Amino acid sequence: MKNINLSYLLLTVSSLILISCGEKKTESKPFAISEVIPVKIATISSLAMPDTVSATGLVTTENTANYAFKIGGIISRINVEEGQFFRKGTVLATLNSTEINAGLSQSGLSVEKAQRDYNRAVHLYKDSVYTLEQLQNSKTALDFAQKSKDAVAFNERYSRIYAAADGFVAQKVANEGEVVSPGAPVLLINEATGNRNYELKVGVTDKEWAAIKIGQNATVNLDGYPGQRFNAFVFRKSQASDRAVGSFQIELKMTLGKITPAVGMFGKAIIQTKKAENLVVIPYDALVEIDGDKAFVYVPNGTTGVKRKSVLLSGFDNHDAYIRSGLTNADQIVVSNSAFLNEQSLIKIIR
Repeated sequence: MKNINLSYLLLTVSSLILISCGEKKTESKPFAISEVIPVKIATISSLAMPDTVSATGLVTTENTANYAFKIGGIISRINVEEGQFFRKGTVLATLNSTEINAGLSQSGLSVEKAQRDYNRAVHLYKDSVYTLEQLQNSKTALDFAQKSKDAVAFNERYSRIYAAADGFVAQKVANEGEVVSPGAPVLLINEATGNRNYELKVGVTDKEWAAIKIGQNATVNLDGYPGQRFNAFVFRKSQASDRAVGSFQIELKMTLGKITPAVGMFGKAIIQTKKAENLVVIPYDALVEIDGDKAFVYVPNGTTGVKRKSVLLSGFDNHDAYIRSGLTNADQIVVSNSAFLNEQSLIKIIR
């Protein structure tokens, strides 16, 4: 009996020891610690956008065109020279017409033959010699020949280049006696009605492009006319940067009075943007989730936290972003590892 009680006592003590050990192990499990993300910060600066934009560019006209023949052939005559003005409807160049006239005569003969065949088919059908199908085939052959003649006549008309508007020749690409293919440029044309279509095409940066609006006034100085200032206005803005130079193109329509400048003349313009604007400048690398003119940034919140802010962009370049609003009360910005942050992140500022 004593052996049984002793065994029972040992079993009870062992159970208590195991339970105690298990509870102690559970209590000793450590809590998860958030990962600390190292970041770099930069000081936010401001930029006062002026109420004018200065730019330079070259004189051109509102519309340019490449004149060409619709069909290929040998150039018989070019009636204008480089720099020469012409009126709308003027014949500027012609092709040798020998082959064209032969094709036109051939198509006329085909129409005559098809017409005779159809007339004969009508009489034979009335005499019940031709079937209805044969009569219809003759009519189809006549229509086909007529349409072919119309196509040849159309091409014959466009064996000559007509001026679609008043203008002048900027460049002769081909000369008399040369063989040209269909659509190959022969004359490069600038359309101009007096001097009302002249404009100055200037290049500006993206933030200047954003400040410029169509209709804003400008003044222009041309190197060819020193001491004279011409009034102008913003006529057109490009919606894409020029791949050759990387700038955005602004077209200024000028009021020239009695002056007729040469295309390619150098000019300087001052565009009145009407309103000065104060922008915040931050490094471009600080931006995350860019969508059009909207983006997000992170600013330090104390020494170990960050705060996410929505900003409105005015523009950006290869190094900096220009913020219109969203960073009023901030003086520092996170510029590294922003993509890995959220408002619960712990940060360590490194230099």
